[in-house]
Amino acid sequence: MFIESKWGMKPNIPLAKQLAKRDVPALVYDAVNLEGVAMTLPEVQTILDGITVGGHRISDQNMALNQAKTWERIFELVDLGQFSFKKEIALLLHSIAGKEEILEWGKFRSGYVSITGSEYEPPAPQELDTIWNELETSVERCTDVYDCAITAFLQMARAQFFWDVNKRTGRFMMNGILLSHGFPIINVPAKRQQEFNTLMLDFYASNNMEPMNKFLRSCLDEKMIKNFQLDLKIG
Repeated sequence: MFIESKWGMKPNIPLAKQLAKRDVPALVYDAVNLEGVAMTLPEVQTILDGITVGGHRISDQNMALNQAKTWERIFELVDLGQFSFKKEIALLLHSIAGKEEILEWGKFRSGYVSITGSEYEPPAPQELDTIWNELETSVERCTDVYDCAITAFLQMARAQFFWDVNKRTGRFMMNGILLSHGFPIINVPAKRQQEFNTLMLDFYASNNMEPMNKFLRSCLDEKMIKNFQLDLKIG
C-alpha cells in the first residue's frame, strides 16, 4: 500500500475525486495552455458545455474536449476500482486524449521521435515494451504515493511511448495513481509553463528526477492538502 509521507495526509478516494471533478475546467484550461493553445477559462468552460468558440481552430477545441473526456474516463475507472499503472490503461487514456490529433492513438509508436529543444534521443520503438515493463516494476516498488506517481509521469515523458501527447498521457497516469489511492492530484498551472518546460528539458538530458519531483509537489494546491489533513484530524 502506498503512503503519503510529507504532509501527513489521510487517503480519501471520494474526497480526492470530488475535488478533481470540481476543477475539470481549470485542469483542461491549464493543460491546453501548456501545449501552446491560448484559451481563457471562460472559453474552455463554453467548449465543455458543447458550444463552439469563435477564433479557435477545431483541432484546438477538440484537444480541450479530449482532455475532459479523459478525465471522465479516469473517474469511471477509479469508481470501478479498475485504475492501475498498466500498459492497457495507458493505451486507453491515450486513445481518448490523442484522438484525431496525431498519427496513431491508443498504441505505442512504431517509429523514432525527437524532443524539441533537447539533444536527448528517446529509445527505439522496439525497446518500448521492455522499458514499460521496467517502469511498471519501478512504480510498484515505490512506497510514497507522490514519488510513485511522479516517477510514472516523468519516465513516460522521457521514453516518449507515443508519437505525441506523451506528457499529457503521463500526467493522466500520474493523477490516476493519486486518485485511485485517495490523494489530491497534481495540476501544473499554465502560469508556470516556462519553469515546467525548462525543468523538463533538464530532466530529459540528465534523468535526474529530483528537481522535477520538487517542482511537481510545489504545484499541489495547499487548500487541498489542508482538506486531507483536516480529514486526518477528524477521522
